[in-house]
Amino acid sequence: MTESRRSKFRVPGSGVNPGPKPRARRPKPYNPRVNQEVFTALAEALDHGEEVALVTITSSTGSTPQRVGAKMLVYADGRTVGTIGGGCYENDAFWKAREAIKARKPLNVKYELNDDIAEETGLVCGGQMEVFIEPVEAAPDVYIFGAGHVGYCLARMAHDTGFKVHVIDDREKFASAERFEPGTEVVVDDIPTWLQTHQLPATSYAVVVTRGHKHDIDALRALAPSNLRYVGLIGSRAKVKRIYDALRDEGVSPEMLSRVHAPIGLDIGAITPQEIAVSILAELIAVKHGKLSEPNVAAVSMKWEGALKK
Repeated sequence: MTESRRSKFRVPGSGVNPGPKPRARRPKPYNPRVNQEVFTALAEALDHGEEVALVTITSSTGSTPQRVGAKMLVYADGRTVGTIGGGCYENDAFWKAREAIKARKPLNVKYELNDDIAEETGLVCGGQMEVFIEPVEAAPDVYIFGAGHVGYCLARMAHDTGFKVHVIDDREKFASAERFEPGTEVVVDDIPTWLQTHQLPATSYAVVVTRGHKHDIDALRALAPSNLRYVGLIGSRAKVKRIYDALRDEGVSPEMLSRVHAPIGLDIGAITPQEIAVSILAELIAVKHGKLSEPNVAAVSMKWEGALKK
């Protein structure tokens, strides 16, 4: 290469030859086949109970690397399927999608595809793009340990509000499929034995409403170490304190117990099994929609922090 040709790519005044500029890539056309892969992966994720977020281009003006409708699926662990065009804006959407999965709240994000983005990514673009980031999860699983009066009422209400219901009890009289709504999984088994052989999904809800102190502590002993979305225990404050003290004496850490909602439910003055079930279900729904931490909701939660004090 001659000196005159080399100087063509030299940065003026630097004495450094950066080499030829990277060839700009043309905007990718919309590809329905890629979206089909996204939808297939989404269906599989829901079947497996995985948490994902769907990223979709909802508007586009000017020169953009993908058209309206292009989709990308982002998993909680960082895997992706599909693309919205690549580059730093896709990377930004990726991280926002992971945040949306944790918060379980959708986002609408606008991007200005300016010269800085074009230089960094090699994309020929100079327009605007808007994406919608939607966390998607399957019907949440709720495991109800105890098929007595409260468990029965809660199972029916939870089924009607979209939960996938599992009921576990060692009494055939109560754990009878005929008592519950079609689609409810009803298991007749010793609760701690069943828990030893089943791993609950991290996104599931566990409700302990057994028939007695011993069965409650057996269930909570297995559930407290699990990092589930929700674990709740029915009972008075005195009962909760006794159970916590016994579990701490066995080596269960206060941190694990602090994740348990006990006494369970929202303080609505519930008395009957039906009202208690409403109280519990209201708390489950508040957790599902990320509302429990809001002051007006947290104020009526019956969870008692004093149970953790010696």
